[in-house]
Amino acid sequence: MKKTTLVVFAICLMAVLIAGCGREEPSQAGKNGSVTQASADGVPDVDLTSMSSTMVYAEVSNIMTNPDKYFGKRIKIGGLYYASYFDETDLYYHYVIISDATACCKQGIEFIWKGEHTYPDDYPEEDAIVEIIGIFGKYDELDKTYYYLSVDSIKVL
Repeated sequence: MKKTTLVVFAICLMAVLIAGCGREEPSQAGKNGSVTQASADGVPDVDLTSMSSTMVYAEVSNIMTNPDKYFGKRIKIGGLYYASYFDETDLYYHYVIISDATACCKQGIEFIWKGEHTYPDDYPEEDAIVEIIGIFGKYDELDKTYYYLSVDSIKVL
């Protein structure tokens, strides 16, 4: 997938969920995420899995238009797992994709799984239904800013 396509895809996907972590953590695959402190109890600040598809779409739109309000927040999201390889960085990027009620519109959010994980061995199958809880953050790559969730684990449903 070309970077421009990935950027367009990411922008559309960014209209989904994102959260930031409580500390700067070593970045996965060379990405540097800058985040703030999240709630220590592990309870999501924003739970998209408990909302209707209309509310999810509205909340994700709000996240994308007002990302600063979400940095450091713990967000829970469920949807289909998707991975994409980008030649320029020689990296795989991982997403959770959410469809609206009619399944005509899709939004996704990139996530970075903390720790040592190898794709495809440690990741779910493509199109598996997954649930993640992560902290909203951002990183800069190739002169662009990207938003993502920093997650500790992936739950396959």
